[in-house]
Amino acid sequence: MENLNPLAKHFRQPAIYLKLPSQGAYWSAETLTLPANGEVPVYPMTTKDEIILRTPDALMNGSGVVNVIQSCVPSINDAWSMPSIDVDACLIAIRIASYGNDMNVTVTCPKCNHVEDHTIDLQHSLAQLSMPDYTGTVKDKELTIKFKPQNYFAVNRTNSISYEEQRILNVLNSENMSVDEKEQNLKDITNKLIDLNTDNLASSTEWIMTNDGNKVTDQQFIKEFYMNTSAGLIGKVREHLAKLAADAGLKPYRNSCTECQTEFETAVTFDYANFFGNGS
Repeated sequence: MENLNPLAKHFRQPAIYLKLPSQGAYWSAETLTLPANGEVPVYPMTTKDEIILRTPDALMNGSGVVNVIQSCVPSINDAWSMPSIDVDACLIAIRIASYGNDMNVTVTCPKCNHVEDHTIDLQHSLAQLSMPDYTGTVKDKELTIKFKPQNYFAVNRTNSISYEEQRILNVLNSENMSVDEKEQNLKDITNKLIDLNTDNLASSTEWIMTNDGNKVTDQQFIKEFYMNTSAGLIGKVREHLAKLAADAGLKPYRNSCTECQTEFETAVTFDYANFFGNGS
């Protein structure tokens, strides 16, 4: 008979229950085990989870966030596939489960540059997260384009865009490259940047329908279309996606400077190393 650990009943237990902003939409059946009441249990982090979130490589490639979400929200079987709208909600819930509702942030007054600490209520931030309206479409001549939230894998890949943009700046400022080397490097990086941006558009598109009712869902066909369509249509698509992102994002919170009484807004941002760094 297998020995049972007498301390097992003292293992971590769910600290809060989270209703996902997506409510299970845009999840495939095998990636999420959604309880009947629609609320997933959220456990506090283990020491191993905290170490993972302090490992730069794990954060850079996204595996650290995936591992911690799956550890603390066991109803999620594949965090790579989770809709992006649910990622922030899960991370906020994990921090609440681990350290409580309050989080201290250091802010700087934009008028007098006074620096001070403020406390924000993460439950309030969590309550603000909601599913954007993905029923809207973009129409252009003989086409209708329908959108969807990206999954976390696509979001993490998209984060590479800023890295490639920085590489362009490094090449331009390099004094150790010949003109020919700079041109070739810029060409290579630019092509990769274009490819990443096109992937971003394609992974945000659910389908494109022609006037004759042909609905295209194949990601490669959609990506090829975006590579070969007009800049005007790309602009309309990006504008629509930007609005969806704004609707989905965390709303800034208001501060009042204790020195000059100026009121200003501060964005809630996710620097994972700091966000999960401690309970303060």
